[in-house]
Amino acid sequence: MHFRLPRITDAKDFIITALILIIATSMMISRHDGGLQNIRKASITVLSYLEQPLSNIRVYRQALNTNTYLQRQNVLLQDELSRLRSVEEQNRILRDLLNFRESSEFPLVPVTIVSKELTSLNNTLTASSGSNMDVEAGMPVVNSDGLVGSVILTTGNYAQVMPYTHSLFKVSARIQESRAVGIVSWEGVRYDELLMQHVPQTIEVHPGQIVETSGYSNQYPPHIPIGEITRVEPGDGVETQRIYLRPFVNLHTIAEGFIIRYRPDPVVRELFDQQQELD
Repeated sequence: MHFRLPRITDAKDFIITALILIIATSMMISRHDGGLQNIRKASITVLSYLEQPLSNIRVYRQALNTNTYLQRQNVLLQDELSRLRSVEEQNRILRDLLNFRESSEFPLVPVTIVSKELTSLNNTLTASSGSNMDVEAGMPVVNSDGLVGSVILTTGNYAQVMPYTHSLFKVSARIQESRAVGIVSWEGVRYDELLMQHVPQTIEVHPGQIVETSGYSNQYPPHIPIGEITRVEPGDGVETQRIYLRPFVNLHTIAEGFIIRYRPDPVVRELFDQQQELD
């Protein structure tokens, strides 16, 4: 087999054609260099207009990611802050209860409120101590803020409490500044308002004054805070006035308190019974 080597004469057409193309391309480039510069300028201008919105899109996406992350962190921080505030409030309540217990002249039974019924005219609370802790019906229930109510029923481990928002609730009370005495009860309208009656018109009463138990009823010991006077209106009679007060104890949030082991003086009770017989 014989191989045929290519000859230069066979490739001369291709070589000539290639040289012509190179020369033509060089001439075109050198002749239209200004046009290419204009194309380059136009492309740069177009890219500069496109770069800003593309950059804004990139920044927007980064902002969205950052915002999502910050929202998650904010939820976690809010939850942590809520727990810390709850713990702080719980510590404050426990400190106040401890101070109240140390300053009380009567023996106290610490209780927790295990159930509430606060949607009717005859509302009740259930406390976590009963007859096994010498709790009896008629004993006052308080917390560090003031008067809650009184025990009406007991079992071995629980006591049912009549709070101040009960249609039968009544307590002999007095205004601290003037020592004017009246009867505090609940009208059955607002859960955050009590009514003090039988105070003469001749006694000046002002909003902001404090009302406390008087101790005259022989059921509640004296000086238990009840509430703060908010407004005064003329009474049904000519010589009396209606005094409205905001109770210090919030029944909807109360969770702990004390039952005061306070028993009425038997001599005073006997005199009261004798008077009832005379009437």
